[in-house]
Amino acid sequence: MAPEWLLHEGRPIAHTIVLSHPEQRERLRAACPEAAPTAVLAGDPCYDRLLAARADRARFRRALGVGEGQRLVLLNSTWNPDSLFGDSGDDVLPALLPRLVAELPADEYRVVAVLHPNIWYAHGPGQIRAWCRAAEAAGLTLADPLDGWQQALVAADCVLGDFGSVTFYAAALGTPVLLGAFPADRLDPASPVAQLGRAAPALRPAAALLPQLTEAIEGHDPGRHAAITGQLTSAPGESAALLRELSYRLIGLPEPDQRPALLDPLPLPAFQPPVRTAPLTVLTRLLGADPGEPPEIEVARFAGPAPERGWTVHDVHVSVDEECADPSRLALAAVIVRRGSDDDPRLGPGSAWTAEAAARHPGAALTVFVSGPDRCTARTRDGRLLRVMAVPAPDGSPDLCDPAVYASALHAWLSRGKSIDELASGITVRTGAARHRVAVTDLPRPRAPLP
Repeated sequence: MAPEWLLHEGRPIAHTIVLSHPEQRERLRAACPEAAPTAVLAGDPCYDRLLAARADRARFRRALGVGEGQRLVLLNSTWNPDSLFGDSGDDVLPALLPRLVAELPADEYRVVAVLHPNIWYAHGPGQIRAWCRAAEAAGLTLADPLDGWQQALVAADCVLGDFGSVTFYAAALGTPVLLGAFPADRLDPASPVAQLGRAAPALRPAAALLPQLTEAIEGHDPGRHAAITGQLTSAPGESAALLRELSYRLIGLPEPDQRPALLDPLPLPAFQPPVRTAPLTVLTRLLGADPGEPPEIEVARFAGPAPERGWTVHDVHVSVDEECADPSRLALAAVIVRRGSDDDPRLGPGSAWTAEAAARHPGAALTVFVSGPDRCTARTRDGRLLRVMAVPAPDGSPDLCDPAVYASALHAWLSRGKSIDELASGITVRTGAARHRVAVTDLPRPRAPLP
């Protein structure tokens, strides 16, 4: 709102300055009184679309592969040297990215990053992806800078951000926020954004991340920042009508009769589950079984050294995707995974790929072909071929836990000297607080070709 942005030779550049709340008009009058007469209150269309999309939150979460019991952490950075992705000297995000995907249990947390478009345009997509490549291999998803970030924001359980608008939108939606960067001295202290910076908890970069995220989510009151974020707009849900009326008034035409002013709803994104090609350290333990129930196995996977979990670990192994950037890691894997379609002639069916992979990597205990969001084909070292598939929810929707987790649970079972024949009733796989009922069935071996 500074005069150098709004005036030319002492006169307003714009015919009309659209604001969303009276407090902005008051700050405009104080900062640049010459431009104050041009101000019009017309709401916030971006926020109105977010509000309308809350009914689709569950669908947005499924589109990002967020299943039962999982939490979605959204990283957000605006464009500025003092932002979370800035280069002011703190380098918070470069140090934070590998730690987030390494410290958080892979199957309990989903991490998506929303970077301001100017970051992408200033550095170029190739440079951004180069900086984030290791984190992407460990499961990070970079949201499209123009389309898709709104859906991810609606789906988020926590936003780790800075002084950008996305963080403020998150707080307005009642989502917990943690501030990883906040240059209070560079903001108008009377602005709502500065007020949020003084009220919201700050990330402690040197401390463990998981306890901070847990505290932010579980200790959050959705109305905590309502008095501050209430200054986002004075006309929630009304921006389409206000902006259309303004536009037609400026061009001197009457508004269309009997045609409501509407904003385009946020579309349902394509299915984009996390893709982890980095080697995963897998901790497992057998929990036994209640009478009449299948055995239960707990699994925790980490894209880095496994931290203390607070329970006795029965088996530690390494699971490696065949597309791992370092193929030498495959020689150390107990479980080797590939993702594809059974009807892809380059790889499938699962019986073909698992046989090929078993011959190529004789040290692997299991070779696993993931062919769907809830299923995989697994081949044991002795050549037994199995279909491992999660039981769908009562409404028929698929379980969105990574099927490679079920393969690691199966490996844990076999490594304890147990038999596949004992799994007629399946297994229950626990990841954090979530439990996944999984069926394990034999598949016929392909016939040998005729001589």
